[in-house]
Amino acid sequence: MPVPDADTPPHRYDAALAAAIESRWQDHWEASGAYETPNPAGALSTGRGSSGPKLFVMDMFPYPSGSGLHVGHPLGYIATDVYVRFKRMAGFNVLYTMGFDAFGLPAEEHARQTGQHPRINTEANIDNMRRQLDRLGLGHDKRRGVATTDIDYYRWTQWIFLQIFNSWFDPGERRARPIAELVDEFSSGRRPVPDGRTWEELSEAEQREVVDSHRLAYVADAPVNWCPALGTVLANEEVTNEGRSERGNHEVFKRPLKQWMMRITAYADRLLEDLDLLDWPESVKTMQRNWIGRSEGALISFPATSSAHLEMQPIEVFTTRPDTLFGTTYMVLAPEHPLVDELVADAWPAGVPELWTGGAATPREAVAAYRARAAELSDADRSDSKSGIFLGHDAVVPFTDTRVPVFIADYVLMGYGTGAVMGVPGEDQRDREFAEAYSLPVIRTVEPPPDHPDELAYTGDGPSINSRFLDGLDVEASKVLIIERLTETGFGRSTVNYRMRDWLFSRQRYWGEPIPIVFDDYGPVALPDDMLPLELPELTDWAPRALARDSEPEPPLGRVTEWVGVDLDLGDGPHHYRRELNTMPQWAGSCWYYLRYLDPTNDEALVDPDVESYWMADPDPGGVGGVDLYVGGVEHAVLHLLYARFWHKVLYDLGHVSGLEPFKRLINQGYIQAYAFKDDRGVYVAAEEVEGSLQKGFRHDGQPVTRELGKMGKSLKNSVTPDDMYASYGADTLRLYEMFMGPIDQDRPWETRSVVGSQRVLQRVWRNVVDEETGELRIADEPSDDDLLRLLHRTIDGVRSDMEGMRFNTAIAKLTELNNELTRRGTGAPREVAAVMVRMLAPLVPHFAEELWHRLHGGGADSVMRAEFPAADPALLVEDIIEVPVQVNGKVRGRVRIAADADEDTAVSAALAEPNVAAHVGGRELRKQLYVSGRMITLVV
Repeated sequence: MPVPDADTPPHRYDAALAAAIESRWQDHWEASGAYETPNPAGALSTGRGSSGPKLFVMDMFPYPSGSGLHVGHPLGYIATDVYVRFKRMAGFNVLYTMGFDAFGLPAEEHARQTGQHPRINTEANIDNMRRQLDRLGLGHDKRRGVATTDIDYYRWTQWIFLQIFNSWFDPGERRARPIAELVDEFSSGRRPVPDGRTWEELSEAEQREVVDSHRLAYVADAPVNWCPALGTVLANEEVTNEGRSERGNHEVFKRPLKQWMMRITAYADRLLEDLDLLDWPESVKTMQRNWIGRSEGALISFPATSSAHLEMQPIEVFTTRPDTLFGTTYMVLAPEHPLVDELVADAWPAGVPELWTGGAATPREAVAAYRARAAELSDADRSDSKSGIFLGHDAVVPFTDTRVPVFIADYVLMGYGTGAVMGVPGEDQRDREFAEAYSLPVIRTVEPPPDHPDELAYTGDGPSINSRFLDGLDVEASKVLIIERLTETGFGRSTVNYRMRDWLFSRQRYWGEPIPIVFDDYGPVALPDDMLPLELPELTDWAPRALARDSEPEPPLGRVTEWVGVDLDLGDGPHHYRRELNTMPQWAGSCWYYLRYLDPTNDEALVDPDVESYWMADPDPGGVGGVDLYVGGVEHAVLHLLYARFWHKVLYDLGHVSGLEPFKRLINQGYIQAYAFKDDRGVYVAAEEVEGSLQKGFRHDGQPVTRELGKMGKSLKNSVTPDDMYASYGADTLRLYEMFMGPIDQDRPWETRSVVGSQRVLQRVWRNVVDEETGELRIADEPSDDDLLRLLHRTIDGVRSDMEGMRFNTAIAKLTELNNELTRRGTGAPREVAAVMVRMLAPLVPHFAEELWHRLHGGGADSVMRAEFPAADPALLVEDIIEVPVQVNGKVRGRVRIAADADEDTAVSAALAEPNVAAHVGGRELRKQLYVSGRMITLVV
């Protein structure tokens, strides 16, 4: 904390006084329950709410970081707090709180680095972050705060998992339904059993298999993203475009594993359609649309020779260009495709080019070697590859007798479409490059324009050629006709494909929610609700082990041998079961935390229906419902937001929530950036240890370093802690500075030396109300003059509009302008102006405003937050006297003050009386005069 100068007045608003004021009012607010908002029913029905309209505002809750907060983290929190305080003063009943996303990979990795147990480490980190956030004076209802690691919280995470597990998606009704209704349809015969038998003819194991194949949460063997260094599998969304783990940047490999999956693809169309109903940034909607990746096309079956049975085995291909079917000159399967083992030949056909064999003696040897190489590549590396191996057999192009060779190639991925493609080198450039690499023929099926290069594929429109019954049709007409013929002949059908895959839900980690499932001889069995929560067992040997690439996952819970096997009576007598050893991903707890904020102490239900309806139902008919305002970083555009929307829609279908969507309005706050410094090795050095300037250069330990602007954080060693700012300036100065730096949705550079400017603004306000020498009020009780009143109400009008639009930087500028006028006058602020200005400042600098409010109104006054936010008097927004520029022969020569309702003759007379205008007219004939009311006087001489 800076040491005050000996000449500093004793009652100046400095860091020491700010700290005292902030501590005192934070204690008062907490003791009085100032921010406790009542529910319409239940345990939290007490509090000091408003009878006005409800408003539910949320920040994306943080991970409990081990290093605590830097000044970039609170940017969104301060912005929502300012908005919430404004809306409370405007009469809204606002729900606003904060929790912690404490399970999962980030928390476990930090615990592993520190050698602490995750629970001890996580709770300590939460305590530290709570302290830092409390110091900001955020107006949270602390009764509602949760951590996803709280047992009372993850009990309901497990309950939601079981709701999803015990549901299926009815494509006819386009919604989730209880699995018991599906069983009833099978057993009654209303829904046919897939293999044609009756339900009673199936064994118990077969019945279970049929039901499990419909569940929204299911176990499947699937190609997964295996990260040996982290000892776990990762969802597709957790893998970077470079094929490495988002957390830790470790290598990721594809391999088949039995995993829990969630059938998010069943909701793909609803997830897409309902984006149009949301008040979200268009960029986020676009990212979700691209991730879902809906594409219309055809599923085409190519008969292929099987070496195992010497019969025709169909290869199914999804394509958005079925019109190019007759340009197929080869087929390609992903190396992991299940048909590869059936289709690979025992020996090479006569005359096969050596290039196609990879130099192997037999196709099976070639395939085995190629698969091993492909397994070492990331998806990104594979997509750039153009290598392949011939399987030794052919496929037949529908409607023709044309046989084309079947390859495996690593650029084809099982994660998209069917894991097989038809090679049409005439119309696809990647197919063209593969065809040229393996000397395969090229057949164009769309006539390109005359100037199109022969060596390039043509992807544009044009008449079909070399396509039999399609010849002469344009691309769209060809698509329609070929799909009709494919459907008629049984070779294919129209279909919709999605880039998005089902959600990989298992994690081979310790620090996560236990999955409330046990296994018997037939498969998974749900624990009943009265056995929840299934608590995470205490484990000292909890850390994941870095494993070899070809090793099997080792879930840490498997080390708790007495927990793995369990005897239970689940309604049909005691049986021995094996517990699920994987845990849920870190995204599970964040999928629904907004609902627990509503009713956090309810141990009878996820949320009381009346409480949920009050806070989440949309007052507008046909509205989507949900949180009224959700603020957070754009990095969660796909993962968290997509998963939360999926869970919410399932809960909506099952009748547990009242609206279609969880988050009605979304704002992505920008990042605070800071300068980072690199030495000559390219290694970042601690920014606070760097000396110098842009003119003289920068040095660290005497050595030159280079400067760059980057996102504030540990990796760039350019963090500034809020604790340092609290000590040097106080929390309100930090709040004011961060809000003044720019619009909420834009990035902004941090400059510690500029923070003092915001402190000086508050000091000038303080001096206009409080005598720095005596600490007494220095306000005037006389009425304000007309000019000051008009400025005050213009400020009120502008600030109120800016607050509503979350343009806090321009609101601060307007308030500063008003205060500068008070300072210019040199006397204490008029009481009526000071009281209004303090109310306008209250959302931005609540401690500062609370202190001044009570000094103005006495210690017994209610909180300034209970005061009404000022509203402008419309009569005082109308200017009686206005200033208008005067042009003489096209150039502005002066400005005159005239009545707002002055007519043209009056305006021109005033202009001619202005000395500079009169000099330029110079007694010459006035040939033209024009007055555009309130804007311009034009004279032509």
